[in-house]
Amino acid sequence: MNIKKGDTVVIVTGKDKGKEGKVVRSFPVRMQVIVEGINLKKKHQRARRQGQKGQIVDFAAPMHVSNVNLKDPKTGKPTRIGVKMDGKKKLRVTKKSGSIL
Repeated sequence: MNIKKGDTVVIVTGKDKGKEGKVVRSFPVRMQVIVEGINLKKKHQRARRQGQKGQIVDFAAPMHVSNVNLKDPKTGKPTRIGVKMDGKKKLRVTKKSGSIL
């Protein structure tokens, strides 16, 4: 999985298409990411203690990696990611502008 925590991504498909956000958490085994403020769902939460009220909480649900693309730092457009070897180090490189991440 090429997208990591802290990357700025653009949503390519779905109800939030065109929006941008930062990756808060990634799940490489499930191939999913949680993007800040994107794919919001509502959860009904029961009152925990007596006298406390129940509430409806918004939370960002995970979405599949194929629905997001990395934002190119130079052009600001969605781009794919490639790998370039620098000695024994792997560097992530954008396909559009060739800039190193």
